[in-house]
Amino acid sequence: MNAQISKEIPVKTTIKTTGADAVIQCLLKEGVDTIFGYPGGAIMPIYDALYGYQNQLEHILTRHEQGATHAAQGYARVNDKPAVVFATSGPGATNLVTGLADAMIDSTPMVCVTGQVGSHFLGSDAFQETDIVSISTPVTKWNYQITKAEEIAEVFAKAFYIAHSGRPGPVLIDITKDAQFAQIDFSYEKCKRIRSYKPVPTTDPQSIQDAADLINHAKKPMIVFGQGVILGKAEVELKELIEKAGIPAAWTILGLSALPTEHPLNVGMVGMHGNYAPNIQTNQCDVLIAIGMRFDDRVTGDLKTYAKQAKVIHFEIDPAEIDKNVKADVAVLGNSKDTLAEILPLIEENHHKKWHDEFVELDKKEYEAVIKNDLFPTKEGLTMGEVLKEINNVTGGDHIIVSDVGQHQMIACRYAKFTKTQSNITSGGLGTMGFALPAAIGAKKGVPEREVIAIIGDGGYQMTIQELGTIFQTKLAVKIVVLNNDFLGMVRQWQQLFFDKRYASTEMVNPDFVAIAKGYFIEAERVSERGNLAKAVKKMIDHDGPYFLEVKVEKEGNVFPMIESGACVSKVRLK
Repeated sequence: MNAQISKEIPVKTTIKTTGADAVIQCLLKEGVDTIFGYPGGAIMPIYDALYGYQNQLEHILTRHEQGATHAAQGYARVNDKPAVVFATSGPGATNLVTGLADAMIDSTPMVCVTGQVGSHFLGSDAFQETDIVSISTPVTKWNYQITKAEEIAEVFAKAFYIAHSGRPGPVLIDITKDAQFAQIDFSYEKCKRIRSYKPVPTTDPQSIQDAADLINHAKKPMIVFGQGVILGKAEVELKELIEKAGIPAAWTILGLSALPTEHPLNVGMVGMHGNYAPNIQTNQCDVLIAIGMRFDDRVTGDLKTYAKQAKVIHFEIDPAEIDKNVKADVAVLGNSKDTLAEILPLIEENHHKKWHDEFVELDKKEYEAVIKNDLFPTKEGLTMGEVLKEINNVTGGDHIIVSDVGQHQMIACRYAKFTKTQSNITSGGLGTMGFALPAAIGAKKGVPEREVIAIIGDGGYQMTIQELGTIFQTKLAVKIVVLNNDFLGMVRQWQQLFFDKRYASTEMVNPDFVAIAKGYFIEAERVSERGNLAKAVKKMIDHDGPYFLEVKVEKEGNVFPMIESGACVSKVRLK
């Protein structure tokens, strides 16, 4: 009997160790191999424990805690596992908040570990004490403060499960210093479920049938897909649906690269600076199929006029997104890979050629009014678009673009060509300037075999420029392109169009960016003439190691098409 019991109930392996060492053991059990962070007094015991595992865990020392979070985001977005961040208490912990907020709204899995003052000091305003649990509650999927070392294994197991399951997001674990020092009996078991937490909702079979019926009877169907396709690993199913039903498919900026850019049914980007055709046709389609996207205001414009003529089908993993902004006629809950696989057998083959031809005609109008001038300019100044064109020419679309926030971001999303998924890394919902440089570091660490190119404006670049030090120390071969127009370009564009060209506090007096890069021993070049651009881009891509390229672009260039904030999506400005 005893022998039978011992067979059926596995014996946990228990070791005697410190809380700090237990933290490292938890990370190893979860398959972590990289940590981004910055040490300090309250997390020093954990860093001391990490010292003994340097052959198993690599620590990337960023130059700022915010840089650590963005690097972790870049790492997580190109991988299939949560990224890990270490920071100390007080200012170290509060410096994580922007990255946490960015990861929360963009559904990026991340586990942040902060040190905290000893539990007997909590609430006493001790040196570098902040209530990071309360501060981070609105910008985390879950957080928890550990005051007893015995809690470490269970809390970490829950943290990784919550961060990566369902709709992903960041979690934060705050550990008091005495819990790090305490001796415990440690064993670890991965978390597979949590009572009352259901990461993937049950799919109603009737919703699948109803959605299929609407799609099969549609005359002018249109798909808008977002990052939920990438997070759900549903790229193959999306492509099969599009091709079987012959449906034009547009994307949000976080959905970009889920479908190859050159696919004949890929009709471009929706939203404020999206392509002309999909924005116009949003208010012409009879069935709008939203897949893994949340109807952000930059996509919908005026909700009172958004797709009112269409039946709306919403494929979504997060029930909170259903009917939040746009009322769904059919809501299909579940992971997009599963729900698309379920609906595929019910979909009838179609082509909708006449409907697709309407997109082609609208594309021609946008090409003549905007794209031709962006990619093949006849004026003297370099455009941002032709820089992306040259990058495409060299890489063939087999690269990762990490863009910051501003005009260059919209240009990168509009003109970068992608052949593989998980290739467009940017700050979507929060719009965090300073995101790209550290995020590119994380992306390159995550997939060192792929070319990672950071596209950054001169404003956002200077928000996290110190992370050049991280590149110098790690030798990661990140390619950095700063599109320098000596302005905070997106704000300046709005000032030009809506504030009578009153350029209040948007003109930048910039330093010598090439000299700064060389100060970090990074090869660097500046280009201001069109005749030198192609050669400079190829030199950057071919260089074995990190490289900085500054391109001086036209000072007052604007990004079109454009939908004014809060306007109807069909009221698109081409100039």
